This record gives sequence, structure tokens and C-alpha cells, in this order.
Amino acid sequence: MKQKTEGRVDIRVFPGSQLGNLAETVNGVRIGSIAMAHHDFASLDRIVEDVSVFNAPFIYRDARHAMKATDERTSPVLADINKQLVEKGGVRIVGNFYRGARQLSAKFPVRSPDDLKGRKIRGVPIKLWNTMIGGMGAIPTPVEITELLTALRTGVVDGQENPLNNIIAQRFYEVQSHVMMTSHMESVLALFINEAVWRRLPDRDRALFQEATAEMGQRSLQWSDESLKKEQDFLREKGVTIIEAKDGLNLAAFRAAVNAQMQKDYPNWTAHIQKIQAIQ
Repeated sequence: MKQKTEGRVDIRVFPGSQLGNLAETVNGVRIGSIAMAHHDFASLDRIVEDVSVFNAPFIYRDARHAMKATDERTSPVLADINKQLVEKGGVRIVGNFYRGARQLSAKFPVRSPDDLKGRKIRGVPIKLWNTMIGGMGAIPTPVEITELLTALRTGVVDGQENPLNNIIAQRFYEVQSHVMMTSHMESVLALFINEAVWRRLPDRDRALFQEATAEMGQRSLQWSDESLKKEQDFLREKGVTIIEAKDGLNLAAFRAAVNAQMQKDYPNWTAHIQKIQAIQ
């Protein structure tokens, strides 16, 4: 951005939850004390509940479909929800980027929802994750990402779910013996900005901003394509057992169980999901 705007716009990054936990970050962007942040789309559900539909499990064909469905230029569903976010919360989604398919990890092998009965699996502290993990057969247990490694180590939770790159970056492989390639969510993160901050940018800089985020979104897809095998090889070298469909992972059972719970908890999403799945 600094390069594209010839220094007019400079983005300073504060990693590692320096600006607060998830709720504090979202509230900070709403009131303008934080200009911009990124997280799962569902993190904005306290403003517009239906925004969580973009994190719904098992709704995308692949990563590229997920990116199109979460880009306002190609997604009528997001265009509509974005208007509601601006009106109700003063927040606008201005970009997306691909983090990878989310996979399940645990201290034990998992091949079907039956293997998770009575087990505590960490979920993002958002309602949708409770639905998904409950549908998988486990006990949903909210834990902030900054506290998760300790929670796994001490047994507060038995497992968690994240893209492989985050499992590696957060060193969860140190306390998780198995990774199940469920690919239950295509993890696309929303970049959202305070509406007043956005409006203060001149038109030309807003256009350059969207150009930059679009380029980074495509680059994130490329990074994911290039890294999947390397990430799996790294985990295996660390002693992690990776379980795929060929190893008996019953993806159909997971999909059926989670979809049943989704229909029970979010019956009003049917039309949104149909529109998302129709995006080419």
C-alpha cells in the first residue's frame, strides 16, 4: 500500500493480539480506536449474524470458489451483508485472503464422529464453532488462540482445528499426535476496516487499496498451493500421524453430522448457502 500510494497510506501491523483479544479487536474497529483488523468472517457476527455463513463448514467446492464467494465484487451475498455491516456497525469488509483448509488435530486418532464423543475440542469463541464442533460429536470448548497451546498441553482441551500452517506456526504439533485431513472449512479471513477511516481515504487511494488486497488475496492462494505437501512432510517429521480418507477417515459421516446440526441451528441460511454454491 505504501508503494502503491507513494507513501500516502502506510499500514502498521500489531501482531500477536497486541491490540486485544477477538472481542476487543472487533469493538476497537467499530469505534475507530483500531483502524483495521482481520479475522474469520464469523468474528463480525455480533454486528450481523448472517456474516458467519461465510465460515459455514462444507459449503465451498474448493479454495478458489471460497475466495470468489467472499469477495464483494463477485459475491452478491457478501455485497448485501457488507451493506448491513456498514449500517449497523460502521464496519466494512474490504478484502479477503486464504489461510488454508482447516484440519482437525487431537491427542488420539479420529476417523468418525463417534471417536469424538465426550472429548473436548477447542473452538474459536464464536457461536458457529460450537455448532460445528458439536456436530462433529465433540464438546465445544472456547479458547483464545493465544492460550491454546497451554490449554492443549495441560489437558483443558483434547484437540483443536486450524489450517496446517497455523498448526505449525503455533507449534501445536508439540502436543498433538494426530492430524485429520477433514478440510471441514475453507479458511478465508476477512479484512475489515472502520467505515469512517475508509471514507477519509480519497477515492484514488481506496481504489489502490482494493487493488492491493486483491493481489494479496491471489498471492495467498498461491502460497497455499505451494505449501500443502511441505506442511504435511514437516508434521510427519515431527512425529505427527496424518489421517486421510485413504486411512479410513469417514468424511461423509462428518459432513452429514455437521450439516444436520447446521440445519438445526441456522435454518435461515439455506438461501444464502444456495447463492454461495451457485457462484462460478
